[in-house]
Amino acid sequence: MSTPEFAAQRMRSHLLSAPASTLADTAGHMLAVQAQEFWAGRWALSVRTTGEPVLREVDAAFEDGTLVRSWTQRGTLHIVRSVDLPALLAVTADRQQRAAAGILRGLAVDDAVLARAERAARAALRGGNRLTRDGFAEVLRDAGIDPAGSRGNHILSALAVRGVLAFGPVVPRTGGPTREQFLVAVDELPAARGVADPLADMFAGYVRSHGPARVEDFRWWAGLPIGISRRAAEAAAGRVAEIEPGLFAAPDAAVGPPPGSECALIALPPFDEYYLSYADRTEVCGVDLAPRIGPTLNGQVAPVLVAGGRVVGIWRHSVAVGRHHLPPEPVLVTDPGLAASDVAASLARVSRFLTA
Repeated sequence: MSTPEFAAQRMRSHLLSAPASTLADTAGHMLAVQAQEFWAGRWALSVRTTGEPVLREVDAAFEDGTLVRSWTQRGTLHIVRSVDLPALLAVTADRQQRAAAGILRGLAVDDAVLARAERAARAALRGGNRLTRDGFAEVLRDAGIDPAGSRGNHILSALAVRGVLAFGPVVPRTGGPTREQFLVAVDELPAARGVADPLADMFAGYVRSHGPARVEDFRWWAGLPIGISRRAAEAAAGRVAEIEPGLFAAPDAAVGPPPGSECALIALPPFDEYYLSYADRTEVCGVDLAPRIGPTLNGQVAPVLVAGGRVVGIWRHSVAVGRHHLPPEPVLVTDPGLAASDVAASLARVSRFLTA
């Protein structure tokens, strides 16, 4: 496959050159969007949706239960449709629990403590009740569990991986973009989508939204062992196309995408799926630029500029109160052929998203 065709297919798979019609459609197509920076995950959905939905419109999808945020894979927060959450956790929960076991032991959080925390959380959230993080810590204290230090947060994430609770509607915030969410009971969200084979479904969903991609890419994205990842590819064989040896795409993308707006300059958020969610990121980013983007030693990943399917720059912006209204700024643009006006236009769209 030629480099331009490869980049064009990636852009279309990510809905960056052919956006979805609604936020729910975008989230369903992407399956899981990384969102430990909450504003970034919401911008990742907006930039892939027609009509330029603004922040308050994305927040409305959390309010009505369409979207939630939880630790779906790799011990990392992702935004997903609520109906997709149970199937994802059916695949990834065991691996995430194994990875967290040592930390929980060090915090003296055993199965008995988690069982008591789960009972308390379920009771507190019953009937559509919501909890802030502070409210959750108070529930733990009332149950005789000390949430001090990082203990409360690790118990929270453990219950999320168990499928007990998730982050739902946003907490109102004065003077800046919303950034916190209420906790809600997962069993009171819209009924889960029926999935006969969650592992195959996850691989097919990843290829649909990230392809062309390899099993090694899926392994990294899903946080699964390579053996299980290969089984996932085998189980999904009827739902994906192997367009080259070891390279998979959605069946309707196998013959190459129709012409589109693949060359448009787009500002993507930190931790965006287009850059981050592959074992080999050099297919879309030069080896000289990648270290500037990350992941850095402290796990940060910079927001990027993409043109023609290639990462061509970095930008920055603060969502702090008193600064969120300031325009985003380009930090580095590696393509001298890009017009400054195009860079400004791509960043102006981010501003509209946050402030409209």
